[in-house]
Amino acid sequence: MTTRLTVLQCGNCEPLKLGVHAGALGLSVLCGLYNAAAWLSRRETHLAVNTVLYTALSIWEQQHVAHHLAEMRRTEQPLPAVADVEASEPQPIAA
Repeated sequence: MTTRLTVLQCGNCEPLKLGVHAGALGLSVLCGLYNAAAWLSRRETHLAVNTVLYTALSIWEQQHVAHHLAEMRRTEQPLPAVADVEASEPQPIAA
């Protein structure tokens, strides 16, 4: 299959990709904190393993978020210059 999806190309839909990875980052941090707190309370092995895995996932997702932020900044177009407008007296607002 050779379907070419534009969303998968670098520079396209960056806000969407950023949002997805930011959501995954938030969720992985929350899950990691929960598992760390549960491990401190119960000292069960699977909770320690989960904490390590969620920490690794958080680091991974943070790198994705940073990449998408950088890509958005890189492709950001400068705003057009605003035409110089002479200052005028403010108009009263009718009540």
